Amino acid sequence: MVNERVKQFCLPDLGEGLTEGEILTWLVAVGDSVELNQPIVEVETAKAAVEIPAKWAGRVSQIFHGEGETVEVGTPIIAIDTDPEGALTVTPATPLGTAIASAPAGGAVAGAAGGGTAPVNGAAGGRTPVLVGYGPRSGTARRRPRATPHTTEPVPPVSRPAVAQQASGPAAAPATPALNGVLAKPPVRKLARDLGVDLSRLTGTGPQGSITRDDVQAAVTGAQAPPVGAAGAREHRIPVKGVRKLTAEHMVESAFTAPHATEFLTVDVTRTVRALARLRELPEWSGIRISPLLMVAKAALCSIARHPMINSSWAETDIVVKDYVNLGVAAATERGLVVPNIKDAHRLSLRELAGRLADLVRTAKAGRTTPADMTGGTFTISNVGVFGVDSGTPILPPGEAAILALGAVRKAPWIHKSKITIRHVTTLSLSIDHRIIDGELASKFLRDVGAFLTDPETSLLAWA
Repeated sequence: MVNERVKQFCLPDLGEGLTEGEILTWLVAVGDSVELNQPIVEVETAKAAVEIPAKWAGRVSQIFHGEGETVEVGTPIIAIDTDPEGALTVTPATPLGTAIASAPAGGAVAGAAGGGTAPVNGAAGGRTPVLVGYGPRSGTARRRPRATPHTTEPVPPVSRPAVAQQASGPAAAPATPALNGVLAKPPVRKLARDLGVDLSRLTGTGPQGSITRDDVQAAVTGAQAPPVGAAGAREHRIPVKGVRKLTAEHMVESAFTAPHATEFLTVDVTRTVRALARLRELPEWSGIRISPLLMVAKAALCSIARHPMINSSWAETDIVVKDYVNLGVAAATERGLVVPNIKDAHRLSLRELAGRLADLVRTAKAGRTTPADMTGGTFTISNVGVFGVDSGTPILPPGEAAILALGAVRKAPWIHKSKITIRHVTTLSLSIDHRIIDGELASKFLRDVGAFLTDPETSLLAWA
C-alpha cells in the first residue's frame, strides 16, 4: 500500500511558458523539517533565478536531482513526509526517481550549503512566494538544523524514538563538501560549471585545500597552471543556457526583424553633475543612490511625454503607442544580461525614481529579478558608461521601438560662452526601429534628452 503521507513535489510552471529550470542551490537536505511555504530550492530559468517554496510542511525524505541539473517542469524534485510523527514506512507505487547520488560529477551534494535564514518578501521586508497556488506565511522562513548526517539515500523506516536518537548524532554536512575527491562549496561549483572549468584539474588554495572562487577565476585567466602531467588546455567552453540563452535568442530575433538605425549626440552635462551633487547634500536624499543614470532616466521620461511615438511597438497591422512607460534598465549580471523594468515610471517623482532604480539594479546584481519584472518593458536605457565606454550602438529589446545608451561622463575641452573650458561631457546614442521612428522623430527626441541634461533645472520647470 502506498503511504500517501510522502508527497512528491514537482518542479512547478514558473510562468511565461518556461519548460525547464536548472537547480542552483538546495536550501534543505534529507532529514530536514520544513514549514509550509518555506523556500526549499533556488532554480534558474531562462528568465531569472527564483526560490521555490514548500507546498507542504513535514520532513524531507528524498531529493531526486542535484545542484546543476536541468529539470523539466512537472518532474519530481523532492519528496516530503507530511506526517513525520507517525511510522515512516513507505511503499511507493512507482519509483520516486533518481536519488541525488546520480547527480553529475560537476554537481554539488544537495543541501551542502550551511544553515541560515532564507529571506521572504512580505510585510516585514523579505520575500513572499509568488508562484500560483502558494499563500503567504507570517514569520521568517529558516533552514532547520539538520537532524541526520548528510545522506544520499531516503530516510529509512524508523520509529519516533529512533528519530530522536538520530538527532543526537552528527549534526550537519561540512560547509565545504567533498565530491569526487574535490573540496569546494556549492557556489564555487556553480561558478566552475558556468565557466567550463574542471575542478579536478585545480589545486585549491582555501582551507584544507578547498577550491575557492579565486582559484576558478585564475584558471579562466590562465593564472593557474594545470597539474603536473596534464595537458595544458588552451580553450574552454561556457554552456549557453538560462538567462544568457534567452538573451541571445532575443537579440538575434530583434536584430533580424527590426530595421535598426542609430544616432549619436555629445552633450555638456556639467549642470547635471552639479545638480546631482546638490541632491546628495539634501537630508531627504540621504541614503539614496544618485548617479547620472537618474537624470538620464528622467530626461528620457520627459522627452517621451513630448514624443509619444518613441514609446511604441510594431504589431504588423498596427503601431501600438503606449500611454504608460515601463522603463527598462539593462544590467550585467553573473548569469548574463537582464533588462528589468520599472512599471509606470512616468508617474514617479525624481526621488521615487531614484529609489526604484537603486532597487532594480541591486536586485538584478543579486540574481533575484523576477520574471514579471523583466516583461512588459516599453523603453530601455543601457548605461555603458559605468564600464568606461564612451558610446555604443545598442540592440533593441524585442517589442520596443527605441533604446537609449549613456556613455561615460568625462571632463573634456568644450566651448562654453564662447570660450574653451573644461566641462563634463557625455555621448548619448539612440537606436530605433526604423519601421516606426524616422530620422526626424529620433533627432527631436535625442535633442530634447540632451537639452534636459544640459540644463535640468530649467527643463524640469518648463516641461513638468
